[in-house]
Amino acid sequence: MRIGIIAALPGELKPLVRGWERLPTAAGSNIRMWQRPQAAGQDEVIAVCAGMGAAAARRAFTAAEFLGPLDEVLSVGWAGALQKECVAGRCYQAAQVIDTQTGERFSAGAGRLRLATTVRVADATEKRRLAESYGASLVDMEAAVVARLALMRGIPVRCFKAVSDGVAAELPDLNPFVDVDGQMRMGKFLGYVALRPAYWGPLMQLGKNSAVAARSLATAVSSALDRGKTEADPPLREG
Repeated sequence: MRIGIIAALPGELKPLVRGWERLPTAAGSNIRMWQRPQAAGQDEVIAVCAGMGAAAARRAFTAAEFLGPLDEVLSVGWAGALQKECVAGRCYQAAQVIDTQTGERFSAGAGRLRLATTVRVADATEKRRLAESYGASLVDMEAAVVARLALMRGIPVRCFKAVSDGVAAELPDLNPFVDVDGQMRMGKFLGYVALRPAYWGPLMQLGKNSAVAARSLATAVSSALDRGKTEADPPLREG
C-alpha cells in the first residue's frame, strides 16, 4: 500500500519526517518530499509539502504520485481553531471537510468534527463567520483540495490538523505576505511586524503553539500509520 501525506509547510512535517529520506525535487519548485524508511510489511509512505493554498496542494499531490499511484492520502498540517474547545497545540482528526468556495463536503473518517477550507488565511472575524455558517471547528487552506483529488481517484482520505492559533488569537493579516506560489514573503512580513510591537507577543505565542502542534501532529499521524488508528483528540461536538 502506498500512502501520500500532503502538507503545506516544512515546519508542519519536521517532527514527523525526522530520520526519513529526503527525495530530490526540481530546483525552484518549492516542493519538498520525504520517504519513510520501509521495514518488512510496512506501507510505503511519502510526505510532500509545496506551500499554502489550493494550487500548492495540487502540486504536492501530483508530486506524491510521481513515483506511483496512491492508495490512500492524508491531509495534515496546522489549522486555526474556530471553537474554543479546540486547544492550541493539540491535534484533531476531522470527519468532514467543507470547501467554502463550492459548498462541497467530503467525508474524511468517523466522528463529527468539521474542518472548513478557505482561500485566505482566516482572521478572527472570518473565524466567527465560518463557525456560525458551517458549524466547523477548524479552518485551513488545503484539505478540501486534497479530499477532492482523492475522491477523483477513488481512494480514501483522512485529515489530521493540529491547532496553531486559537479561536481568539489576534494576529496580523498574513494574506498580503503570501505569494502566488503559497510561500510566505518573510522579509516583507518581518519588516511589517517590526514596526508594530502589539503583534510581537501574539506572534511569539504562535511560534510556540506551532512547534507543539507539529509534535502533536507527528504523534497522531505516526500512530495512524503504524497501528491503523489515531491518537489525535476525539472529535468535538459541532458548533
